[in-house]
Amino acid sequence: MPLPNGNSINTAPLDKGEDTEPLIDNDPIPPQCCSARLNLAFLMFCGFSMVYGLRVNLSVAMIAMVNTTEPKPAPNSSVVSACPLPPGGDNSSDSFHQPAGIPQYPWDSETQGWLLGAFFFGYLCTQIPGGYLSDHYGGSIFLGVGVLVTAFLTLLTPLAAQMGSHWLFALRVLEGIAEGVTYPAMMSMWARWAPPLERSRLITLSGSGGNFGAFIVLPVTGLISQSLGWPAVFYLCGVAGCLWAVVWFIFVSDDPRTDRRISKEERDYIIKSIGSQGTGHGWSIPLLSMSMSVPLWAIIITQMCANWSYYTLLTSLPTYMDNVMHFDIKSNGFMSALPYLGGWLMSMLSGVVADSLIEREVFSITVVRKLFTLLGLILPAAFLVAVSFAGCNDIFAVTFLTLSTTLGGFTAPGVNINQIDIAPRYAGFLMGISNTFGTIPGVLAPIATGYFTEGRTMAGWMKVFWVAAGINVGGALVYTIFGSGKIQPWANTEDERAEIKKERSKSIAT
Repeated sequence: MPLPNGNSINTAPLDKGEDTEPLIDNDPIPPQCCSARLNLAFLMFCGFSMVYGLRVNLSVAMIAMVNTTEPKPAPNSSVVSACPLPPGGDNSSDSFHQPAGIPQYPWDSETQGWLLGAFFFGYLCTQIPGGYLSDHYGGSIFLGVGVLVTAFLTLLTPLAAQMGSHWLFALRVLEGIAEGVTYPAMMSMWARWAPPLERSRLITLSGSGGNFGAFIVLPVTGLISQSLGWPAVFYLCGVAGCLWAVVWFIFVSDDPRTDRRISKEERDYIIKSIGSQGTGHGWSIPLLSMSMSVPLWAIIITQMCANWSYYTLLTSLPTYMDNVMHFDIKSNGFMSALPYLGGWLMSMLSGVVADSLIEREVFSITVVRKLFTLLGLILPAAFLVAVSFAGCNDIFAVTFLTLSTTLGGFTAPGVNINQIDIAPRYAGFLMGISNTFGTIPGVLAPIATGYFTEGRTMAGWMKVFWVAAGINVGGALVYTIFGSGKIQPWANTEDERAEIKKERSKSIAT
């Protein structure tokens, strides 16, 4: 349905500059409180809390699963800790004692790095097909099934670990395959559900469940591992994911047109504001045009850069807290989780601010996306460098890590949702493409961290933080120069192309 002037916000502008994206007319907007779109965002928030809980539980549980973090030293050698052990501590702290009957395994740091990165090998495989199919059929089934299958496989983690590290590696790959469809499915659903002036807050609210999930699961994992044994972590996370999936399938619809609980006022508002871009793209997609799109490549490269530091901390921060700071597993879980509390709060706040700037026409969509991306990459990089100079001061180290991840939340309404700006109809597919490339750091970062920190020295961890900071800065430069918030010509529907051609013909004639 068009707006009163004949266009929706998603209509491509005619002969306008980069910073003159069209904005919606001031029609009455149904309140968000208790609305169907806000309920959907909350369910997604809970779902991505589960997604990240299922993803990161191994990071803390690994400390309890291994009976040593390194092979036993040779008779004439010694293991030197990067930082002094706390009063009363000794080298035996490397072994985390479990309740009677709970197995532990002799995995060295290299094996641990491969196990922590295994998830992302599978995660790479289903992003693009998941996004393509979600755009065509709707994303609710793919998001629900992705979480359900991952949760079921998580229940098998203790059995796989008992069978050997190779079996656990294979299981984590399968979990990644199942979970790979979730983010593209989310973006595909918001292309149909999110009014353009509410995109930032709705998408950041739902996506911020990832940080919230990490914040909850990391300390809870440490507590459960110490009191009940590490297998209980995977059983509880798996059951919680299965229960969420049941609720999701009962209450969620792919499209506001088919939702049974939405009001007519809200349905009309969503359909009217999104326009023809809120429909599926069919089987045919403009692959050649996409492959040559500079704004799309800006998103891809920038997400890869941002994800390097994010995945480095997500998978390796508990190891840093254990090997360098020497926190016990309960303190480790809390300290590792603290940065994600800040990231969660910052992403939600920045989403509201970004929408406000766009709605009030303070800045264009392009400027808003670039501004928040720049803040979300440069500032965290500065604090990652600061961590490397904090040395063994645990207060400074935890503070700087928390600030780095907190400020990284600025990217939530920036590059992280830019796919839906440049091509709403293909948002799920583009998210699949960018997330596929963005997952490569998830594979490489834990392995690189294991390589840099093989000697468990402070110099090795300094390399980890400096590399992550440098990659962040590179991503900020790329996006600032090449990013865009305009709908790309190849993303327009046939009707929109015909309308644009007609309008241009009129303007030439006059």
